[in-house]
Amino acid sequence: MIKLWSYTREPIDKVYYDPRLAYSMHLLLEENGEICILNHNSGILFAKATENEDGSLNPKSIKYPYIYAKDDNFEIMAMRTLADGEQDEESEGKVLIFNTSDFVTYKELGLYNPTKEYLELIAFWDSGRYIKEAEEMKNLPEGAHLWNYIEITDDMARRLKNKFLTPCHVATIFPEKIQVKNKAELTALKAKKIFSDGTETSVAIDWNLDEYDFDLQEEKTIVGTLHQDKFPFPVARNHADPCIGKWKGKYYFIATYDGDHEHTMYIREGNSIPELVNAEENLILDSTTYEGIGGLLWAPELHIIGNRLCILHAATPGPFYEEESRVMILKEGGNPVVKEDWEAPRRIVKADGSNICEAGKEITLDMTHFVWEGEDYVIWSQRQFLPKDLGAWLYIAKLNPEEPWKLACDPVILTKPEYGWENNHTFVVEGPFALIRSGKLYITYSAAAVDTSYVVGLLSIEKGRDLLCADQWKKSNYPLLTSRSVSGEFGTGHNAYIEDDNGDVWNTYHARPGIDAPRCSGIRRVHFDIDGQPVLDVTEDLDLAEDLMQVKTELHLN
Repeated sequence: MIKLWSYTREPIDKVYYDPRLAYSMHLLLEENGEICILNHNSGILFAKATENEDGSLNPKSIKYPYIYAKDDNFEIMAMRTLADGEQDEESEGKVLIFNTSDFVTYKELGLYNPTKEYLELIAFWDSGRYIKEAEEMKNLPEGAHLWNYIEITDDMARRLKNKFLTPCHVATIFPEKIQVKNKAELTALKAKKIFSDGTETSVAIDWNLDEYDFDLQEEKTIVGTLHQDKFPFPVARNHADPCIGKWKGKYYFIATYDGDHEHTMYIREGNSIPELVNAEENLILDSTTYEGIGGLLWAPELHIIGNRLCILHAATPGPFYEEESRVMILKEGGNPVVKEDWEAPRRIVKADGSNICEAGKEITLDMTHFVWEGEDYVIWSQRQFLPKDLGAWLYIAKLNPEEPWKLACDPVILTKPEYGWENNHTFVVEGPFALIRSGKLYITYSAAAVDTSYVVGLLSIEKGRDLLCADQWKKSNYPLLTSRSVSGEFGTGHNAYIEDDNGDVWNTYHARPGIDAPRCSGIRRVHFDIDGQPVLDVTEDLDLAEDLMQVKTELHLN
């Protein structure tokens, strides 16, 4: 019998685990007295904020999450609270109900009258008592307050493990005997890596051929090592919001440079992604060259728009409250590492040429570009400060690829920082980037403050859906990457993706190598789980097990 337990956590502090994170539903599995903690002991189900007439949000949390079966599915009944766990007048006398079929995705149904059984349970829990099974459990996760459990099938437990435990390399498959014509055919062969979640990926092999002569056409056992590009964190200190692009066969690395308080922008060039780590920094923009570009050079991204290499970034003439999204275009035949080969930055405007927002009252930043079903789109973060600070929201619009400084339709609000992990320390969603995989569009984005609370969230949409209709998108209730995902990396976020020549997708991101350390860039291979969804915390040791990295085969030439 496998039990699925719901629990909340005791808040720690604003650095490690805030009330807005602790007061959410966490899950663990129990089988034969053994505990399996899911999702790094982090919340999986969060309550949405309520919205005021002016668009501002009232953050919410939940306590006492109670799970139960309902009509071949499951529901969760919980007490909605204010963000930090205090009583919520909006919810007085009511409970918040969610439904789910798999405890991975959830739908918030709204406020309802509580059942008598639920009220009795709350009184029981508030008295300091727990059901017998909870009192007997050992090795509970840090700070856990168990509420209740249901029995689930082996299949459901397996799916939860596959979704909420970080996958790791568990087997390598390669034929015991191979026939090839030459060395080129041999080096083109790939092994299969099998992961703990049941997925697999192909990987190149570095063969040891020191004692093999292809001219002799001999039959011989050869040994190879699975290839792995290694990127120890950090790969670039004081570099935040990193992005790698590819142009005419070369790779380019660009990022926000915190070393001089964002007054310069540099680019690196390499023939491969590993070459970028130690490549020369080339200055391509600063805060003194152009009128209207006075600093805060933020979040540069490399994109090919209308067959031209462009850099989307944000800058201000001077004041923070005039930060605006801009585009730089590489001149015809230009070299990306040469400053003079880039056109002057142009402010992104609406289709009619008017400003997206009023400088001094709102800012725009973190604009990204992608092509989906033959149309060009941009998504960006926009924040109103006056007359009231509404926090940063994500907007989407079509873009005119012939004039990449012009939108092709009116902007539409895509999402707001409605969950506790999005409005933790501040109300911000920003740093969007597109990842297209198996006919599905994923948008990862960053949320909360640029400190230890910074996390990566996920939006997704299927083909045929209207990207300009927010209701068509699916939003994950929990973040993909947090300060609890990888030991020693705090405030993970603002990531971008690049596919290399081998077909591997790499995540470039920033994090802090200590709570008070500067923002630094990292690079990690993206894993895709059983649903094709990106997984961002598969570290190098999990991606390639040391005892599974060698292959041996009998080589025959034909």
